[in-house]
Amino acid sequence: MRSFLIFFILLVVWGCTDQQPSHNYSSVDVRILFNDSVSIRALEVMEGSVGFAGNGGVFGAIDLKSQQIRAKQQRFDTIFPEFRSIAHTQTDFFMLSAGRPALLFKTGNQGLMELVYQEDDEGVFYDAMSFWNDMEGLAIGDEMNGCLSILITRDGGNSWQKTPCSELPQAITGEGAFAASNTNIAISGDHTWVGTTESRIFYSPDKGQSWQVFTTPIKNRAPTQGIYTLDFYNDQLGVALGGDYTQPDSMTGNKALTKNGGRTWELIADGNIPGYKSCVQFVPNGGGKEMVAVGFTGITYSQDFGDSWVNLSDEPFYTLRFVNDSIAYAAGKHRIGLLSFK
Repeated sequence: MRSFLIFFILLVVWGCTDQQPSHNYSSVDVRILFNDSVSIRALEVMEGSVGFAGNGGVFGAIDLKSQQIRAKQQRFDTIFPEFRSIAHTQTDFFMLSAGRPALLFKTGNQGLMELVYQEDDEGVFYDAMSFWNDMEGLAIGDEMNGCLSILITRDGGNSWQKTPCSELPQAITGEGAFAASNTNIAISGDHTWVGTTESRIFYSPDKGQSWQVFTTPIKNRAPTQGIYTLDFYNDQLGVALGGDYTQPDSMTGNKALTKNGGRTWELIADGNIPGYKSCVQFVPNGGGKEMVAVGFTGITYSQDFGDSWVNLSDEPFYTLRFVNDSIAYAAGKHRIGLLSFK
């Protein structure tokens, strides 16, 4: 009876630690699917396809089965917007331009995109967007009038409202987010985290109804430094990466991990690879131990909560999204690639 009880306790402890076999990836095959004069910083895995958008008003989708690519070009007046943020629900695809004017489009009738939000104030610049569910989503942008720019929809993206500064924490002058990979926002359930250029975390426990701010040890002494990307495996475990794209080989103060929902952070692999990266994602079914980071400096992988990393490839990309635990899509300058981890 006693031995059975001990065995049962061990099973419970094992299950609670979310232990899963490590994939032990040692290589990645890269197959380029799309070559064009387009810079692509936003990817989104959807039902049966991967959506993308980039500069020159270019957007489209890749069929997950056939790998066939459908691309279009969105125009507004005489402008071909630069899209750095996209998102989706079960029924609609959204894309948001960076810079002025801010233009937010959603899927409209007959396959055309419909403009659902426009902002033309001086200093407007949106960096990332995401959805909590099919009805509620947000987009975040740089500081204006003392607070971050935060757009919220509660009706499936048909209308968007900008959150008043009176309802938000005060921002540092010039604080914003790097529109490098559409991964400045991380969502787990109702919880939301936003990483900023000042290496701070704006956190909401209730889908954008209220906000508070946490600090991180990621360096931000120069305008090109700060948090470029973050991801959360669940509502407690998260990782944030940054660095300096003008000094991509600098490896100190650019990687941090939280185990308490973003309240406190500790540097990881400090002084070791990787240096600058623009996107980090947890590997699905990796128990939170495994993560992949990409940038124009290549592809790196960790299997021990970011304590150590290995370079898998020098192939340059800006952003990445997993389809499953061994297949991902990545995009960058003039390219979209299919990545197979082995």
